[in-house]
Amino acid sequence: MDTGRQPDADAPHEEGTPPRGEGDYTDQPRLWRNDYSPLRPPVLGEWTPTLSVSVVIPAYGEPEKLALVLASLAGQSYPVHLMEVVVVDDGSPEPLVLPEVRPENTRLVRSASGGWGSAHAVNTGVAASSGQVVLRLDADMVVYREHVESQMRWHHLIDYGVAMGHKLFVDFDPAAMTPEHVLREVGEGRAGTLFDREAADPHWVERIIDASDGLRTAAQAYRVFTGATGSLHRRLFDAAGGMDADMVLGGDTEVAYRVAQQGAVFIPDLDSSSWHLGRSQMQTRRDAGMRYRSPYVANRVPDFRLRRKRPDRVWEAPYVDVVLDVGGRTLEEVDTTVSALLGGTTPDIRVWLVGPWGELDEGRRSPLDEERLDLRLIRETFRGDPRVRLAEGEPDTDARATFVLRMPVGSTPVPTALADLVQTADRQQAGLLCAPMPGATKAGDGVLRLERTSAYARARHLAPGATGKELDLLVEEVHGTHWTPGEEFVTAGDDTTEPASPAKLRKELDRALAEVERLRARARRAERKLRWFTPGLGRRILRRIAR
Repeated sequence: MDTGRQPDADAPHEEGTPPRGEGDYTDQPRLWRNDYSPLRPPVLGEWTPTLSVSVVIPAYGEPEKLALVLASLAGQSYPVHLMEVVVVDDGSPEPLVLPEVRPENTRLVRSASGGWGSAHAVNTGVAASSGQVVLRLDADMVVYREHVESQMRWHHLIDYGVAMGHKLFVDFDPAAMTPEHVLREVGEGRAGTLFDREAADPHWVERIIDASDGLRTAAQAYRVFTGATGSLHRRLFDAAGGMDADMVLGGDTEVAYRVAQQGAVFIPDLDSSSWHLGRSQMQTRRDAGMRYRSPYVANRVPDFRLRRKRPDRVWEAPYVDVVLDVGGRTLEEVDTTVSALLGGTTPDIRVWLVGPWGELDEGRRSPLDEERLDLRLIRETFRGDPRVRLAEGEPDTDARATFVLRMPVGSTPVPTALADLVQTADRQQAGLLCAPMPGATKAGDGVLRLERTSAYARARHLAPGATGKELDLLVEEVHGTHWTPGEEFVTAGDDTTEPASPAKLRKELDRALAEVERLRARARRAERKLRWFTPGLGRRILRRIAR
């Protein structure tokens, strides 16, 4: 790899910042789900980079660790003129200063006013930087010589990838080494000998990576993006909205979800590594950390596993956006569908009623005979429910919602319809689930559609301007489409004597068995408690109940 190139003297860029490189993604591959196998990254040291990168380091105190981190960055193999480092002092008790051993293009900035925490500091650093790619690095990460180069290879191939660096956790002794020693060892390719690899602890994400063929088959690959070291194109970072500054802890998972919702592919980069100086908070205080993070993440990440265990609650970010065209429909038809959805087993939804609401006025009219009577009654019926919104046309896509549901107005979804639809889509990992309603005569006529937001975001990114059938076909190409009978998700109608389908009966049986198992588990927990407090009494009571 050519690391000795000099920046173009005529290139217009601010002094001390890397120039904007080249990046043509016109023919970039359309990757299937999270399978990045078609990408062929070049061999380390045998290619010529063109993209600029900004390494953003949020820091709070601990200057001795920061000094070693910057020393390791000073020994990187990535071209100096294409890399800048922005250290963000997040209000350290003793203001940080840059050590002598550091990369050539390194700046220290203070975290912007109005907030604190690593997420806020990262936003400050990104705003102050100029690289086409943003590489976030924690202030306690000593990286190998090819660490930046290794991640940057992927970003030269696609512009919707997230590269995640490898790391090992080690005990840290401030007196064990100097920045000069770290620079020499890293620069000469011996970073792996700085610590004892056998005594180091791997990160928990490695289990998920190994179990999913290097994340290629992972359904929720974003879950392993936990900060510390990772990179993505600035466009992708901006499209996701940056870090949520309110997330003092857990911000990595939350921003990773929003990045995934933009159609990103998550790539574990294992060709280089790094040393995490000291154990993480989630290693030393896992229970307390999860207790703090859970409500913050659950409010913002609809498919957060702990949130799905509490489906009886409404959260900030809706799990499913439901879009219904109510123009020309009667109050009874709309009420039938909307009330069933709102009263179902998945209440964390938002319902958009699309209609010509602007045609309603408050002037004198014949109350019982006006032309838009049903539209007025629909508005009044649902205006008090905070989950129902009115829209004149197709609402803008909310990237926070995991799914978008479209279904014929007048149909009656069963109470578990949304849960069953999502379960089917997730089981098939489908980007689009289509379920023809009973009596539908052709595709598109009376078809229930569940659209995965992230799949459609990737399709729109790969084919800007695509709509309708063209967009659906691209979603099928990058994520897959699954068809299933709609009878499983709606009631059969007034004819209650019509026999249920075998598939529906199997689902009802599965739900019943799951409820039985839940009650058995509850009984076992009660038995353990009774046995603890009153030895022998709990067993006698439970045996009597069982009889």
